[in-house]
Amino acid sequence: LGVQHALAERAPKYTKRPNVFRLQTAERRLFLCQAPTPEEMLSWISRINLVAALFSAPPFPAAVGSQRRFVRPILPTAPSRSPPEEQLRCHEQWLERVAQELLEHQRHLPEGRGRARDLDEYRVKKEFLMEE
Repeated sequence: LGVQHALAERAPKYTKRPNVFRLQTAERRLFLCQAPTPEEMLSWISRINLVAALFSAPPFPAAVGSQRRFVRPILPTAPSRSPPEEQLRCHEQWLERVAQELLEHQRHLPEGRGRARDLDEYRVKKEFLMEE
């Protein structure tokens, strides 16, 4: 299981078992994992996220097409070869860029009676930006 571009976080909505966290991979697959104690769960979450951040290379720009559709960026499959300090700087820049793009996206809501395709495109891009 590759953890590049993965995210581990608590699963507060999952109540069947205690100490469960979720791991979402770059392929958008979701795994639920259980730890024996809450402390160990937090330890696993932080370690998985650390390794994911260290190995995740910055995304490539999305493919260019003739249509105005939103296309997710392409995530590299090879691990990053950058030192941790540069990785941190790249992640911070990406976070700033995504936050700015989300604000800009929310300012330009589609018209209330817009076409269904435009509304769907708006929703897909908003979901991506919120997830990022």
